[in-house]
Amino acid sequence: MSSNGEISSSPASPAPSPATAIAHQLQSTFGSSDSSNAAALKRALPPSTSLLEEPEPPYIDVLIAGGMGGTIADFIMHSVDTVKTRLQGQPSANPPKYNNMFHAYSTILREEGVSRGLYSGVAPAMTGSLPGTTLYFGTYEYTKRTLTAAGCPDTLAHLAGGSIGDFFASFIYVPSEVLKTRMQLQGRYNNPSFISGYNYKNTWHALQMIVKYDGVGALYQGYRATLLRDVPFSALQFAFYEKFKVEARKWEARPDGQMSLHIETACGAVAGGLAGFLTTPLDVMKTLLQTQVKKPKTSISTGAGAVATSTVAGATSTASTAVAQKYYVGIWDGLKWNLKHHGVIGGLFRGVGPRVFWTSLQSALMFVIYEQALHLQDNMRYFGQWPYGTASS
Repeated sequence: MSSNGEISSSPASPAPSPATAIAHQLQSTFGSSDSSNAAALKRALPPSTSLLEEPEPPYIDVLIAGGMGGTIADFIMHSVDTVKTRLQGQPSANPPKYNNMFHAYSTILREEGVSRGLYSGVAPAMTGSLPGTTLYFGTYEYTKRTLTAAGCPDTLAHLAGGSIGDFFASFIYVPSEVLKTRMQLQGRYNNPSFISGYNYKNTWHALQMIVKYDGVGALYQGYRATLLRDVPFSALQFAFYEKFKVEARKWEARPDGQMSLHIETACGAVAGGLAGFLTTPLDVMKTLLQTQVKKPKTSISTGAGAVATSTVAGATSTASTAVAQKYYVGIWDGLKWNLKHHGVIGGLFRGVGPRVFWTSLQSALMFVIYEQALHLQDNMRYFGQWPYGTASS
């Protein structure tokens, strides 16, 4: 009632948020009359989350979750990446050694095994994956938050964040990518099942030979092609995922504001698959540029390239048995040549099946592990668990 005796109208109470509704329900269940019930209520109630505004995790959580997600996903999917590399880098022949993804997978497994076949090159891959993905996620999150705070549209912030994050991470992962790709194409030492032009005993031997004969700069061979593939891939992947994540949360409308695991997996898989499909021609050129043998000084020129005598694992292939191979002088030269001689599917989209399969599953695993690791660290910090504090009784 007001001072002049009239009844004042109080404003309508706002509708309770999802987190508040959960709190009221838990309070009615546990009560708050004693300390034990209050402690039970604290353990049951998760950190408040809103569908409209998702709290930003600390940067240390982003770095840890990003490094875990990227590295674990890369390790699990390495065998599929090896199959993709073999399909894209196999010498031109009729018929080809590998017909498709499943034929290549079974052939490599039967002839070369797991550790020296499907998982060849895994050591340099993991060496570059952990620091690379950690830096990648940290840079992405910082760029996204900075641009969003400056009023930049969300989609543009996601595209820019993915691009800039991948650019900075490329200084770490490109040398490991060169080592990984060459060892994937080679397989085991003295491999009689596949002639790649390389014959390294192990990762350290490969690094020594590359630096000795081609120089340190060879570790960044195909760097422009790698950036041309990975920068748009990362930008599209994150932009797709962030958009799908927002729409999925609206569609599910869960009280805690989170996505269910199967929806989270689907968002990551579709985002990675779409980005992988659209950038397949660039991935083909990246593989060919990084794995082609250094151009010989003397060669027999043909319309399709150059035929030269080469010795691999003690076996010499002569001009009568070798298949003409094109030496690519750049990205554009490679795209034009493959389109002209092999067409769209056999040239520019060579290996598109395993690439989309790999990017879909790798993206799904990476984002699921990333989101779950963030959620776990958030709960550990909220409840004061080690290493974020000591749980109070």
